[in-house]
Amino acid sequence: MKEYDFVVIGSGIAGLAFALKAARHGSVAVITKRKGADTNTAWAQGGIACVTSDEDSFELHVRDTLEAGAGLCDEAVVRAVVTEGPERISELAEIGLQFDKREVSGHRELDLGKEGGHSKRRVLHVRDATGKEIEETLLRELGRQSNVKLLENHMAVDLITAAKLGFATEDRCLGVYVLDEKTGEVETIRSDRTALATGGCGKVYLYTTNPDIATGDGVAMAWRAGVEIANMEFIQFHPTCLFHAEAKSFLISEAVRGEGGILRNHRGKNFIKRYDARGSLAPRDIVARAIDAEIKRSGAKCVFLDITHKPPEFIRKRFPHIYQTCLRFGIDMLKQAIPVVPAAHYQCGGIKTDMNGATSLLGLYAVGEVACIGMHGANRLASNSLLEGLVMAHRAAAAAVHRRPGGIQKVALPEWQSGNVQDVDELVVIYHNWDEIRRLMWDYVGIVRTDKRLQRASARLRNLQREIREFYWNFKVSVDLLELRNLAAVAALIVDSALCRKESRGLHYTLDYSQTDDRQFKHDTVLSRW
Repeated sequence: MKEYDFVVIGSGIAGLAFALKAARHGSVAVITKRKGADTNTAWAQGGIACVTSDEDSFELHVRDTLEAGAGLCDEAVVRAVVTEGPERISELAEIGLQFDKREVSGHRELDLGKEGGHSKRRVLHVRDATGKEIEETLLRELGRQSNVKLLENHMAVDLITAAKLGFATEDRCLGVYVLDEKTGEVETIRSDRTALATGGCGKVYLYTTNPDIATGDGVAMAWRAGVEIANMEFIQFHPTCLFHAEAKSFLISEAVRGEGGILRNHRGKNFIKRYDARGSLAPRDIVARAIDAEIKRSGAKCVFLDITHKPPEFIRKRFPHIYQTCLRFGIDMLKQAIPVVPAAHYQCGGIKTDMNGATSLLGLYAVGEVACIGMHGANRLASNSLLEGLVMAHRAAAAAVHRRPGGIQKVALPEWQSGNVQDVDELVVIYHNWDEIRRLMWDYVGIVRTDKRLQRASARLRNLQREIREFYWNFKVSVDLLELRNLAAVAALIVDSALCRKESRGLHYTLDYSQTDDRQFKHDTVLSRW
């Protein structure tokens, strides 16, 4: 058994920021199932929203966030994240991150971008690869910490709790079982303070902007441990994913629209204003539904994002990564509009926590996309996710340092018992079930929903979960099997949550209940196993 003062599962912005703060107070293990930089954070293009300009204000940022959240944001949480943001941004600068600047009247100032739903320019960025720069900066700083162990190619299997071990005390998290992918062995890691920072669940859908690691692991593990889960019906579909047969999950940043990009249909018409007066800069839920409706109405396969009216040198400098990637697929965004479609992007719900990241299980914290703190409500405002990850990591680490659970000291946790299992003999079963889950979620639980589609998805998912459960107990665990198990659990949580909400609000739009119902549904959808 290995033991640490803190265990962090996930190596994106929230996990690394938590680890760096916790490292000042004890030993830390950062567990990540691929390489350290294989995270959702590293794929974030647009930037990080934060009030840094005299033309902006905290009140405006709060108002924009609340409006995007469609009545479900926790205003106290929103105010805390928005007002504490500048200090956390300064800490990034102190460890070497340099945001883009521009020349104004003989002096240099931050080059702030604007995105959908924002009333002011407030998005700090590093060209169009902000997340990658943040990830690399945090990993470099983590490498300088002598008491932090980065366990790459290790996948968390399940949380270890007092209730599961039969202790007659208040339930609490005691550690985690972790699969070492190189050896194939499951290790036992003991800690009184565990932070889940595993990101989202985009891979539960057939089409997504997320990397392959986004399989909802943290939510699934927390659910199996009896932790409360909230608002999983609110899955954000990014309006503009590159539509190309050879491209995989490539996002066309909202910043392209922020800098003047116009969405056009297959006839070249600017169609968005038929759906919202704000046009291409309306919030993501509105734009994604508008594109979905336009594609279905016209029978076209995609719509087009046009920024050809901007100077070529501006496009190359502001969007070098997007420009080069499109060019690789034969699309010159200097001269032609980019074909785009909506794709699953961000999980607005997740593990329910308080304002300090504490969950309903003592000793367990959740930060970043995996958590639901009330920041995003029914729809996340663009570029608020990296801000939330930074601020909540700081708050959660401070809470964890000052609240070490007592009652069960120096308990030797039982080793993982594999039992009489065998190696997986037919991987095709795993791959088939994986594909079926993602396809049925796209067809039945997408941008537009109905109760009939949701019920069909629920029935099939229950059968799939039984198959997967049998597979799990009879075969040796592997990353593929664990991810499949987690995908099925999270898909079922999304469907169950969507069936509970008999209204349309933000990202949850159902043809059966097309209106928002504040009287009955202006509250979170909270699920609990017991």
